[in-house]
Amino acid sequence: MSQVYVTAMENARQIMLAQAVNANNLANASTDGFRAELSYLMDTEEGRQAFSTPDLSAGYVRSTGRNLDVAVKGDGWIAIQGPDGTEAYSRRGDLQVDVFGQLTNGAGRPVLGNNGPIALPPFANIEIAGDGTLSIQPLGQPANTLAVIDRIKLVELDPTRVQRGEDGLMHLPDGETAVASATTQLVSGSLEGSNVNAVEEMVKMIDLARRFEAQIQLMRSEDENSASLAELMNFS
Repeated sequence: MSQVYVTAMENARQIMLAQAVNANNLANASTDGFRAELSYLMDTEEGRQAFSTPDLSAGYVRSTGRNLDVAVKGDGWIAIQGPDGTEAYSRRGDLQVDVFGQLTNGAGRPVLGNNGPIALPPFANIEIAGDGTLSIQPLGQPANTLAVIDRIKLVELDPTRVQRGEDGLMHLPDGETAVASATTQLVSGSLEGSNVNAVEEMVKMIDLARRFEAQIQLMRSEDENSASLAELMNFS
């Protein structure tokens, strides 16, 4: 197998990896709080390779009026429990209470408070303050009776250290956890949308598809050249 063929095959593989990132962005263009992944191809000593990094720019915030909807102000994050039980971070604020009274986000991930996942007793009404404090009106109690239950863990992360894990959530390196921030604020009754620009992602998808096809064509040409050379050698 020629070096040209090997290089073209590896380039095609790297383009496919970049295309997978692009496809995931498009699939989450309407997912609340989603942060796009920026993919790019770079020439290295090992050849052209695909790399990616999270795009931490803000998404559009819209008002919903729903008590359990929250949007994070500035660069803060909501601490949640990942699928493996470790602490992870998300901007997704479409909160809900499951059948067990546990506070989760729209993806079903438990929201963390001062002492782990937040569990709520039965309530008639709920309020989420700007600092993440959760207050409820217990069932059977007057409307002016509010009991503070917990506080959503809000954190600030160094953008140069934020990593997207295999679970699709944001993490700090080496299993580190962030300290709760006293200054990060929420906007109740609002949601932040995805920061994915669908038009840009579609343009990128077309460009990557063309690059992939070019590598496939190069491999086909190399196959034809090898076959022609083999025939000439047989004649000689």
